[in-house]
Amino acid sequence: MERILIIGGTGNIGFPLIESLSQNKDILMTAGVHDLSAAEKKLKISKNVTIKPFDFLDPRTFHEAFLGVTKVFFIRPPQLAKPKEDMAPFLNYAQQQGIQQIVFVSLIGVEKNPVTPHHKIEKMIRQMALPYTFIRPSFFMQNLNTTHQEDIRVNHDLFIPAGRSKTSFIDTRDIGEVAAVCLTDPTYLNRELEITGPEALTYEEIAKEMSTILGTTISYSQPSLLKFRRVMIERGIPKDYVNVMVMLYLITQMGNAKKVTTDLEKVLKRSPRTIQDYIRDYQEYFKA
Repeated sequence: MERILIIGGTGNIGFPLIESLSQNKDILMTAGVHDLSAAEKKLKISKNVTIKPFDFLDPRTFHEAFLGVTKVFFIRPPQLAKPKEDMAPFLNYAQQQGIQQIVFVSLIGVEKNPVTPHHKIEKMIRQMALPYTFIRPSFFMQNLNTTHQEDIRVNHDLFIPAGRSKTSFIDTRDIGEVAAVCLTDPTYLNRELEITGPEALTYEEIAKEMSTILGTTISYSQPSLLKFRRVMIERGIPKDYVNVMVMLYLITQMGNAKKVTTDLEKVLKRSPRTIQDYIRDYQEYFKA
């Protein structure tokens, strides 16, 4: 039996990935997590999952997490913005273990943005000659019910510095399902997949869709990048994390987030979830 290490198995991408792989009786999984008790409650869905403590910044957690593992899935934690310090020890360890495939959730258009942490991580993986699959999604719909949830719930506003640009938002559940295919089908080894939602939308259009489905008027205030950065830092969000967010929204303003692809349909043999699907499924997150 094959064993796959899934780092962040309780997250917005890792959990749907585990749900998908749980249907395959020939796959064993190790979920590398921070919070063991929370993971034990959430991951009862599968008898094929072993839960292990894991921390990118603590190499002492690597040995147990990697036991018997042949493939690895991971996404960069938002707060880790310095790949040479945060990710290199983990990737070096994976190389030493002879890992057969690393599936990394990167970022669409990353090949044109060398300053992003995602670009640097992809480069390190290639330099180490690790067999890889890079999944490059557009912006997550679930950013709305995580990073921006407070503004929507309390202020009924999308406080996002994206101007009038369009974004081809993708549901993280779709990313998890794509990752499951990539980890079990050798067709996707050493490939880059750009996956998006079915259409590109402005945040003004998102606000209108949310208003209709939630029955509450949601505005879009379009703060400047500087104002957004100041407010996020004042809220106690780590500066490195905020700086990455500002950089990504600058890229969005430049029109680099509107690309729509058909890679997801080719992998999953179905259409991606729509923004309407997402808002209906997550509407409880946005109610005061």
